[in-house]
Amino acid sequence: MKSTIPEAGVPITQSATDNGADHQEVSLHGEILLRLRDYVVEGNIPEGARVPERQLCEMLGISRTPLREALKVLAAEGLIELLPNRGARVRQLSERDLEELFDVMAGLESLAGRLACEAITDEEIAAIERLHYEMYGHYLNSDMHGYFQVNQRIHESIVAAARNETLRVAYASFAGRIRRIRYCANFARKRQRWGEAMREHEAILDALRRRAGSELSDILFQHLRNKRSAAIEHLAAARNGTAATAAGS
Repeated sequence: MKSTIPEAGVPITQSATDNGADHQEVSLHGEILLRLRDYVVEGNIPEGARVPERQLCEMLGISRTPLREALKVLAAEGLIELLPNRGARVRQLSERDLEELFDVMAGLESLAGRLACEAITDEEIAAIERLHYEMYGHYLNSDMHGYFQVNQRIHESIVAAARNETLRVAYASFAGRIRRIRYCANFARKRQRWGEAMREHEAILDALRRRAGSELSDILFQHLRNKRSAAIEHLAAARNGTAATAAGS
């Protein structure tokens, strides 16, 4: 898995700007958050495992304070859990948790697709189309990291095009909780799911171009349902593998 975490001991540098220390501090916080989020989402820390704060500080070249600020954001997003006086751990989701979360996300994205087709502009469709082909390039190059980043931007763009702030806020609150397993689901069935997802995105783009709201709604709902099945399959395989390793040790 590709990660944006730098080599050990290489600090995150602040870019030179004319906007003063406050702007640099905000930029640095954003970069730490982005890299830490990617690190967790891409499965570099096992689910349920403690977050290795000292190791991450060394890898990022930062102190504990900015790391813990970033961890608070990830906790609010649902990726990790903060433990009172005991650091943090990666949130562990049960099969039932995944079923419920993906069903809610399927409903939200389905509604977003229907509303987006009523309000989306030609310019927004063109922007999503550009993202689609950028994502396809990552897929052809087997770049899961790049693919996933652009994939999330496509889904977020459709939600934004729905012009419904309540929907957008609800979507964002649930998206963080399944971001990690949504990434890992692409590895299900020896990556066959990744190819299936790419073909589903072709259908999503086609329906969006035609502003076929009912059709896009159904496609997005099934897209999330398929992702749910792959996520549960991947979760079960990963846990069975861990159990088998433990039994043989």
